[in-house]
Amino acid sequence: MSLQDKYYSHPSAIVNSKQIGEGTKIWDFCNILEGAKIGKNCNICHGSFIEGNVTVGNNVTIKNNVSLWDGIMVEDNVFIGPGVSFTNDKFPRSKKHLKEYPKTLIKKGASIGANATILPGIIIGENAMVGAGAVVTKDVPANAIVIGNPAVIKGYTDVEVQKWDTFVKPRNTFSKTKTNVKGVEIYKLPKASDIRGELSFVEYQKELPFLVKRAYMIYNVPGKEVRGEHAHKKLHQFLICIRGSVNVVLDDGKKKIEVTLNAMELGIHISPLTWSVQYKYTEDAILLVFASEKYDPNDYIRDYQDFLRVVKHGK
Repeated sequence: MSLQDKYYSHPSAIVNSKQIGEGTKIWDFCNILEGAKIGKNCNICHGSFIEGNVTVGNNVTIKNNVSLWDGIMVEDNVFIGPGVSFTNDKFPRSKKHLKEYPKTLIKKGASIGANATILPGIIIGENAMVGAGAVVTKDVPANAIVIGNPAVIKGYTDVEVQKWDTFVKPRNTFSKTKTNVKGVEIYKLPKASDIRGELSFVEYQKELPFLVKRAYMIYNVPGKEVRGEHAHKKLHQFLICIRGSVNVVLDDGKKKIEVTLNAMELGIHISPLTWSVQYKYTEDAILLVFASEKYDPNDYIRDYQDFLRVVKHGK
């Protein structure tokens, strides 16, 4: 059996690459240059163009009229919608070529909507979703949903949104409730209110489940910016939004929830090996964080795939 017999190529397509995976379909008027690497069971639709220094993984869908230029790598199970524009030169000039092109990486399971534009050197994270027409100017985190020009995060995929008021008891009492994410608990702190004002409090090693060794505040965060995007190996955290509101996404590697912190008597306990993201800060938001350990950069897990490996294998 010849290589041609292992994949389908429409008679009008030009396929010069010898590295095409079994079961892949290349449709009419596509052009695949020599050196391009295409995985198994891909679907490359009408009018698409792929240069020689491009790698495409398995089970990838590339819809009509998409061009993949040198320096672009697409991992497995990626969807690229019609008319998506990739670029590989921030300052292009006619007849002038870069010695080396920036590397653009589309990670496993990501989807890019129709007519989106991806600037050079961008990483789009695992299972991320880029909205139709978005202009992506910065890296997109794993599982993030981005829209607009420039693209900003508007949500996260496969997240269960939990309203904290479904957990709490009368406002002047203390309560805590486990969530669907392992190692994450919602706390409702005591609150006293009279004509002199309101008071909410927390006692170490009583309401707080650990001895606090560090505290810090996050504030003046532009609303479109994202904080967190990491997990800790040993550190416990307790989050309270003491002004405004912020949304917190919590992920144990299997399940994800999103909680809005918008009341000073509301707290979240985050155990080690929980991926945490904070976003949708209001302009006046102040996030207070209690930590069980002093700052240690070696305690952070900043890559989502590394986090998943640690959760699964323990190292």
